[in-house]
Amino acid sequence: MDVHVDLEDANVVANPYHWFEEWRAVGRPVFHQGLGMHLAATYADANAVLRSKSLGRIWTDRHPDDVWSTFNWLHSDSILESEPPKHTRLRALVAKAFTRGQIERMRPVALRLTDELLDAAAGKQAAYGSFDLIADYAEPLPVAIIAELLGVPADQRDNLRSWSQHIVRMYDYRRTPEDEASAQLAADEFAQFMQQVVEERRAHPGDDLLSALAEVEAAGERLNERELVATAVLLLNAGHEASVNGFGNGFMQLFRHPDALAQLTADPYGLAGTAIEEMLRYDSPLQLFERTAKEDLEIGGVRIAKGAKIAALLGAANRDPQVFEDADRFDITRDPNNHIAFGAGIHFCLGAPLARLELSITVPRLLERLPRLHLVQEPEQRQTFVLRGFHRVLVAG
Repeated sequence: MDVHVDLEDANVVANPYHWFEEWRAVGRPVFHQGLGMHLAATYADANAVLRSKSLGRIWTDRHPDDVWSTFNWLHSDSILESEPPKHTRLRALVAKAFTRGQIERMRPVALRLTDELLDAAAGKQAAYGSFDLIADYAEPLPVAIIAELLGVPADQRDNLRSWSQHIVRMYDYRRTPEDEASAQLAADEFAQFMQQVVEERRAHPGDDLLSALAEVEAAGERLNERELVATAVLLLNAGHEASVNGFGNGFMQLFRHPDALAQLTADPYGLAGTAIEEMLRYDSPLQLFERTAKEDLEIGGVRIAKGAKIAALLGAANRDPQVFEDADRFDITRDPNNHIAFGAGIHFCLGAPLARLELSITVPRLLERLPRLHLVQEPEQRQTFVLRGFHRVLVAG
C-alpha cells in the first residue's frame, strides 16, 4: 500500500493516530511516497526494524561540506549515527562511563532543582496568574541535569537548549533555509563550546561524566577528540528531548483525561511509575526512527532492497491493539507496558534510565506541590512530526 499523507500537515501533527490505525490495519509496512521509504506501523514490524542486523543507521554527509562540516562530524562520530563495529566500540566506552551510579548520583541534584523551579513557578503564577509548564519547568531541569552530569559550569549553560533545538530541527522533514542556517551555526558554536569544556576537563579532571569519558578505556580503546565532543553534544541533545517532550505530552494527556489526573494527584508517588510509562507509550516523544538496508531483507512480508530506507513508527507501534489491551485508552495503571518509546536493539536510548529518573521526580513533585493544576489556555504544539511535543503550556494550580 502506498500512502501520500503529509506528515508535517498541521492536522496530522495534531493527531496522527487516525492514520496510524489505518496503516496498522494493512498488516505490513506501507510505502510513503513523499518520504520514499516504507513505514512500519505495527508493533511487530517496528520492533523488527529496530532490531534487525540487516538494517543500519547509515549517515550521509550534507553538502556543501564547507558549511556542514561540523554538523556532519557531530553526527558521523556519534553513537546514534554509527553501526558496528564503530557503534560497538563507542557504546562500550560511553556505557562504561555513563553508569547507573553516575545517573543515580543526580537524584539529590534533581530534587533540589525541581523544588527551585517550582518555587520560581509559584512566584510567576502569583505575579501573572500562570506559568509555562514547558519553559518554566519541563525544559530547564533535564538541561541542567545533563550539564551537571557532564560538568558544564553553571554560568556557561545559557545556550545549550537553543543550540540543541536548532540542531534537532534537522531531524524533521519540512525545513526552511533559515532552519538549515541556524542548525549549521548551532553545530559550530556547540562543538566549539564543548571542545573548550573537554580541554578544561582533560587538564583538570573532576567527578563528572565528561572527565570519565575522557579517561575511560575499553579493550585498549579510548574516545578520540571528535568522538568525545560528539558524545557530549548527543547526550545534551537527546538527553533532554525525551524528558521534556515525554513530560509535556504526558501532562497534556492528563489534562485531557481529568479522571486520570485526579487519580494521579491523589497518589502521585504510588502511581508515578506506571503513569510515566503510560505517558511515554500513549503519545511518544519520538515518533519515527529511520534505518537503511545493508543488504536485501524482508520486514513484515515486504522486501526492502539494499540501500533502501524503512522507518519504525514508534507512536503507531505503541498503540497496537495486538500488544496493548484497549490500546487507545490512556491508563496510568497499565501493567505490563512493553512500549518502545525509547527504541530497541543496539540503538536503545542510552539515556532512558536518566529520563526515567527525572520524570519520577518531576511528575509527582509537581502534583504534590500544585494539586489543583489545570490549563489556563489552549497549548501551543510544536509543528513537527518526528519529535513530538509542545512549545508552550500555560497552567495554574
